[in-house]
Amino acid sequence: MKKKEWLVFAVLALVLAVIGYPFISFGYGFSVMVLFGILALVFLFRLCWQNRRKSKWIRGCLIILSVCTGLGLLAALFTGFLIARAGFGDLKTECSYVVVLGAGVNGTAPSLSLRERLDAAYNYLSSHPDSICIVSGGQGGGEDISEAECMYRDLTARGISPDRVWKEDQATNTRENLSFSLALIQERTGKAPDHIGVVSSEYHLYRAVKFAQELGITASGIPARTTWLSLRVNYFLREIAAVWFYTLFGR
Repeated sequence: MKKKEWLVFAVLALVLAVIGYPFISFGYGFSVMVLFGILALVFLFRLCWQNRRKSKWIRGCLIILSVCTGLGLLAALFTGFLIARAGFGDLKTECSYVVVLGAGVNGTAPSLSLRERLDAAYNYLSSHPDSICIVSGGQGGGEDISEAECMYRDLTARGISPDRVWKEDQATNTRENLSFSLALIQERTGKAPDHIGVVSSEYHLYRAVKFAQELGITASGIPARTTWLSLRVNYFLREIAAVWFYTLFGR
């Protein structure tokens, strides 16, 4: 490539780094990574295309790069379709037990994602007065109380009976959320349910339901709508990667 083109790519990368860095702290880290990946891919395509006549090796790299990019896009689109379809949830099914998956807590206050999940849980519990709710989530860095405690306080303050809100405050990931919640139900009732409702952000329901199936139960997704479209897109893209990580490594 000409020096001018190298300079253009370098400037674009620098601008993206400067502009993108502040957005990382606001939850847009994955989107910034995707933009860097696209820039790097365009750079490689341009480099290989301009030098394709110099050697068969470069032409082979160009073909491999093109095929991998095409297959990657198809895989991402198909995975995105599965995530989007699961995101509609299943609000018609009656669930005796509903597990609310935790999210970040800012001190003692719910983060935006957790607030959205609490709103969805409250609406479901209000329209299904016989359902028991298990709020699940441990205490992480920057959190003065566990996610379970934060959710318990919020739901009971809104008028949900404390008897209907059970706390599971040890889980650190989705698989533990579900596994520990099922153990809590079995401990309190003497038997494990064969069906539960799962409250989580709409982009997360596909994977959450898959985890439930691994544990031998069926799950109905209860979606919490992500308020900000920009965050929804960011988390949706991140979830595509998470689904493939789960598919390949089982976690």
